[in-house]
Amino acid sequence: MAGCQAFVSVSEQGSFTLAAAAVRMPQSVVSRRVAALEKHLGEALFERSSRRVVLTPFGADLLGSAKRLIQLAEDLLHDAERARRRPFGLAVPEICGVGRLARLEADARLEEVYLDLVPAGPAQRTELARSLGVRAALTAAPADQSVWVVPLGLAGRGQPATDVIHLDALRPGREQAAGRARVVWIQPEDDVPHVRDRLTRLRDAVALKPAQVAVAGSLTTAAADVLNSSDLLLCSKAQAAELNLAWRPIGGITLERGYAVAAFAGTDAERLRVDLWPLIARCLGAEESP
Repeated sequence: MAGCQAFVSVSEQGSFTLAAAAVRMPQSVVSRRVAALEKHLGEALFERSSRRVVLTPFGADLLGSAKRLIQLAEDLLHDAERARRRPFGLAVPEICGVGRLARLEADARLEEVYLDLVPAGPAQRTELARSLGVRAALTAAPADQSVWVVPLGLAGRGQPATDVIHLDALRPGREQAAGRARVVWIQPEDDVPHVRDRLTRLRDAVALKPAQVAVAGSLTTAAADVLNSSDLLLCSKAQAAELNLAWRPIGGITLERGYAVAAFAGTDAERLRVDLWPLIARCLGAEESP
């Protein structure tokens, strides 16, 4: 291709010197490229005996093809750039705030990945990946099968008296017998077996009432209940900070929100797991080390 470009430039300028100036490279380089092309084709492209370089009949016959080849190469580069900029549909947790999603999208562009983010719940993300509604999805998974892991704890109003909260501390006392017991709200993002079932088993083990661990209709509704009462929200530390709630780990159990990648193309999955790992981790509020 470089030889064809040098060939066309010399033919248009009528001089190796002028052609070199036009393409901004040394004349010796232009001469070597034309000579290499002539050797490859087996015939001379230019008559060099006169002061002005002119095409040989062989060169004149090939000039049109050389120009078409250069145009095809330019078209290929244009198409490649357009393909790189094709939106990469990625289903992400709907709990990620606009600010974090915008930062993920902006940072991914620096890696030449142009994300089209689709916020959705756990079941919706799995279905979008299955139906090829997106190129890839961050799906809910147990921690030991996950690429990104987000530690979960309980968050509530006010400053806590202890660094760890134990679920048995939520057992209603006699003075609360006639009133409403405190509730641990599970947001829809964590309404998955590896989180919900483990928490409800702990609820039963410490003799809480069944209604004291409940799945909320939405994160907004759950957060509103916590802000207006002594209830607690199962969430990540990042979410607690966004809601201005005090977060503590849960004593006696380790709960984690895990995310794996579901993608039709293995190259898409690998790019998310490797190239975009830290960007997605920051967006999810995941642990720092992969």
